[in-house]
Amino acid sequence: MSEVVVSPAKEDPFVRGLSEAIGGPRGEHAVTETPNRGGRIWTAARIVLALTCLTLALHWVQKSPCRDGAWADLKQYTNFCYTDVLALYYAEGLNQGKIPYVPESPIPDDHQVEYPVLTGAFMGLLGLPVHAIGEKLPDLNQGQAFYDLNALFLSAFAVATVAMILSLRRRRPWDAALFALSPALLVTATVNWDFLVIVLGIGGLWAWGKRRPWLAGIMLGLGTSAKLWPLFLIGPLLIVCIRRRDYAPLIKTVIASVLTWAVINVPVMLLSWRDWYRFMELNTTRPIDWGTIWYVGRHLDTELFGGSVPAFWGDIPLITNLALLLFLIGCAGVLALGLMAKTPPRVAQLAFLVIALFLVTSKVWSQQFTLWLLPLIVLARPKWGAFLFWQITEVAYFLAFYGELLGASGRSVIPEGVFVLASVARTASVITLIVLVVREILNPELDVVRRTYGGDPDDGYSVKMTASERSSRFTPKSSPEALSAPS
Repeated sequence: MSEVVVSPAKEDPFVRGLSEAIGGPRGEHAVTETPNRGGRIWTAARIVLALTCLTLALHWVQKSPCRDGAWADLKQYTNFCYTDVLALYYAEGLNQGKIPYVPESPIPDDHQVEYPVLTGAFMGLLGLPVHAIGEKLPDLNQGQAFYDLNALFLSAFAVATVAMILSLRRRRPWDAALFALSPALLVTATVNWDFLVIVLGIGGLWAWGKRRPWLAGIMLGLGTSAKLWPLFLIGPLLIVCIRRRDYAPLIKTVIASVLTWAVINVPVMLLSWRDWYRFMELNTTRPIDWGTIWYVGRHLDTELFGGSVPAFWGDIPLITNLALLLFLIGCAGVLALGLMAKTPPRVAQLAFLVIALFLVTSKVWSQQFTLWLLPLIVLARPKWGAFLFWQITEVAYFLAFYGELLGASGRSVIPEGVFVLASVARTASVITLIVLVVREILNPELDVVRRTYGGDPDDGYSVKMTASERSSRFTPKSSPEALSAPS
């Protein structure tokens, strides 16, 4: 049975306003698009995928001044094109044939890869062939070849992420346009290997939504082996299972996740515990990072009180534990909200809250971490207004971050206060999104996804309402315009 595609101009005030420039929203007698309708080349889903590819191509162009690796005179900062992918090809010894996590590789030294096992393995999988080819072709710019190869794979992961969002939102394909047109995607897509973990984390949610708990566990286990945050997605799944009193799918998912993680990590542990433990050690000893609430707090203490508690800000174990405590308190709040809300929250809403709280409370918030939230907010709250506010603050932070990098390199271009202000704005925008998602959990009639599906399309085990039930329960008493006004 065909499903009608929701027109964003009819439910989102921001899109409705933009549509006035081309004649306003689709009329009542217009031909309605359906996801399975044949004979059309440019369906909504294909347009979104094309826009994603266009944004990623523009990102490659934006990073192109740095691709040659000739970073003289702070070129990587003045051109806003720095990427860890290229820098770490040399810093991790891949250009010399070093094998990640193997102590006695061709170039033995005391350096350990600072990333979890799957990310390090991915680096090596692409880096070693580039080095081998470079040995035979002396004119090959190995760093550039390594970056381009990684950019190709990471872009493919980004497109796969959008495809899974579209699969979960067949009635709402235009929601994925938020991802495709995201300014944050444009400037940070290949700053690091985050799309490797994103495609695995979202893959876990996609598999759960398709009632494939074993596959969901495998994807989350792989994701946790690439970076830690997919582990936190188990929490939202636990909450929806408690609300349903159905734990069998979750048990399968957890078992598959643990076994997958063990298969990836245990061999490296046995091969070299020191190399495997490096990521954990770095997270406990790493100092306060730029742009976090801890960085802002230290700056304000210095400016307003002359650095009254330097011992506190310099106590890294204490800051680490406090950040963890704040995150756990936030998770406890999400648990209480999930269990006490009158209508069971959707998986994506809970997932967004958990990951957003992790970033807000963490002592490390690298610029590319914003990509973690991008697919989750599309699934949790696909409304343009607040989303664009967040994206504007992310771009402002991106620009201020490069100003801070230049300042740290001896070429001051902005006052420290400007960077702190950009950091506060970014944090405030994410907190705003958290508040809005909580508001829609408590007032499900404001949730446009729930209105469309009458349930949670990301939870394959939830009971969906019929069209008449959706209409009676989620149709507002006031006008649609009044209902959807807060965006």
